[in-house]
Amino acid sequence: MEKIEEKAINAIRFLSVDQVEKAKSGHPGMPLGASHIVFLIFDKFLKFNPKNPKWIDRDRFVLSAGHASAMLYATLYMFGYDITLDDLKNFRQLNSITPGHPESFMTPGVEATTGPLGQGFTNAVGMAIAERFLAERYNRDGFNIIDHHTYVLCSDGDLMEGISYEAGAIAGHLGLGKLIVIWDNNHVSIDGPTSLAWSEDVLKRFEALGWHVQHVEDGYDLEKIEEAIKRAKEVKDKPSFISVRTHLGYGSPKQDDASVHGAPLGEEGVKKTRENLNWPYEPFFVPEEVLAYTRRHVEEGRRKEEEWIKMFEEYRKKFPELAEELEKAFNGDWGGEWEKHLPVFEDGMPTRKASGIVLNSIAKHIPLMIGGSADLSESNNTYLKGLGDMSKENPSGRNIHYGVREHAMGSIMNGMAYHGGILPYGGTFLVFSDYMRPSIRMASLSKLHVIYVFTHDSIGLGEDGPTHQPVEQLSSLRLIPNLWVLRPADPNEVSIAYKVAIKRKDGPVAIVLSRQKLPLIDRNKYAHYSLAEKGAYIIADADNPDVIIFASGSEVDPSLKAKEILEEKGIRVRVVNVFSYELFELQEESYKSSVLSNDVKRRVAVEAGKGLTWYRFTGEDGLIISLETFGKSAPGGQLMDHFGFTPEKIAERIIKKWF
Repeated sequence: MEKIEEKAINAIRFLSVDQVEKAKSGHPGMPLGASHIVFLIFDKFLKFNPKNPKWIDRDRFVLSAGHASAMLYATLYMFGYDITLDDLKNFRQLNSITPGHPESFMTPGVEATTGPLGQGFTNAVGMAIAERFLAERYNRDGFNIIDHHTYVLCSDGDLMEGISYEAGAIAGHLGLGKLIVIWDNNHVSIDGPTSLAWSEDVLKRFEALGWHVQHVEDGYDLEKIEEAIKRAKEVKDKPSFISVRTHLGYGSPKQDDASVHGAPLGEEGVKKTRENLNWPYEPFFVPEEVLAYTRRHVEEGRRKEEEWIKMFEEYRKKFPELAEELEKAFNGDWGGEWEKHLPVFEDGMPTRKASGIVLNSIAKHIPLMIGGSADLSESNNTYLKGLGDMSKENPSGRNIHYGVREHAMGSIMNGMAYHGGILPYGGTFLVFSDYMRPSIRMASLSKLHVIYVFTHDSIGLGEDGPTHQPVEQLSSLRLIPNLWVLRPADPNEVSIAYKVAIKRKDGPVAIVLSRQKLPLIDRNKYAHYSLAEKGAYIIADADNPDVIIFASGSEVDPSLKAKEILEEKGIRVRVVNVFSYELFELQEESYKSSVLSNDVKRRVAVEAGKGLTWYRFTGEDGLIISLETFGKSAPGGQLMDHFGFTPEKIAERIIKKWF
């Protein structure tokens, strides 16, 4: 008699195949080859409650190889999550909860938005960091409130991506013992055998990175895989990597053929696969005894969470402040005390320096704010003084040293946000945001609350030259949906930037800061900095203006001085400080109209970066004073003059165009 476990595995395999066939697109290869691994994790190891996918102390399962989404949806359906057969039948269809690659905000039980390879692997490192940090802060004798594992199923492609190497190095360095990665080692990628492009010894790589490594050669021996995972759980001081030798498209006529990766098997192929794997059922059919077997976890999960809740209520009686803090953190509630400590500045300085002062003023009042930098904390001013360095020996340190690994930093921050309970931020130079752009995009798509601290924001950084001087990055970041980009014009606007960034709940925020000193704008003379919360505001006005100047960041002060020059010549000027495009777009139309005043036809934008996005403010006939070439190596002040961002040259360009 066929074991119930084998029937359950086949149910997942063929629900996956059926989804792909009905959609006429998708990836059947990995579901056929690796469904048994996912089944084993859910059936034997995962701590979860299908009816409360957000239970704080659940184990996390991340399908890093997101192209196998049909397998994940089938598994979640089988184990009792709020996914129906109709949802599976709507795989890859408009507005379904079963999209082509998993989306964390879309589908119950999906922990991370995956598909871009390497992201899920690296998100899991962030989840494991969050778990250990929270356990260190909240657990007490007899109360392991935070005590869970993070499991990952990854593919060859995940491991080829450089981000997995970066993240693997960090995980090994930190000794993340509750992270278990299983490699679906099937020797096939889209173009053919992995040997076409890959000959490294992956197991030795992970050994070198400080991981506990195992290999299961008979990848369909469930007992051996189970034993390997049990051994991995016994290892407390290292992350675990388990290679399982599998076969792409297992049981199909195209087994081990690259063509089975990402295309339906077709009617005849499905028929043969059903015969080969002894699955004589119609599409989307699961025998009742199989569903009963997998869905016993609904009751088990409910009971496990109830036991945890009972423990937490006892914990609350003994440690009420910690309990309240933890609950608020998982609701993204960072309290209100930090806001009272936002500094008010009385002197000009580089906004990157002001950022460091703000962070150190507020971080002690947001105990779950964890920061880091890609080996640039001294330059980015991201270091939290007196709050410790995170390490294998000190998991409660609040400064993460990511090393020169921008992309991993971005994705690890995403993982911490996916996990919950942590407010992560990370810094690098604005120009190097390009190295982490895929992770920024994923944070924006997944509505993750992470904060980017991007310093050295223009040619004003000076002598390091065009390799380090951002030109296109501001415009490029503004193109990412759901990312808020904030560019403060002086130190007091930096405080506003952090206020906005911390209060936002539904997406990431990039704070863009100068290397060079910016003067403190006289708010007795000009509009108050609190208006920056509206995204754009009239910082200096004139009756019936002849010209409106729109400027951001370090270009606001020279624009204000250009106004003085122009007014000496009888030209009336309004200056609008554009702190954030995205915040401005959220304002009421009446407010936006009052700022834009479209009846004023002479309109100028000033920003030391590419000017393409500024037509929103100037219209086609406006003047955009921007940077359309790469920079040069010279002192920042000389470069601002050379490229035309001084008050005199701004005024000169305006006069030349219209007066």
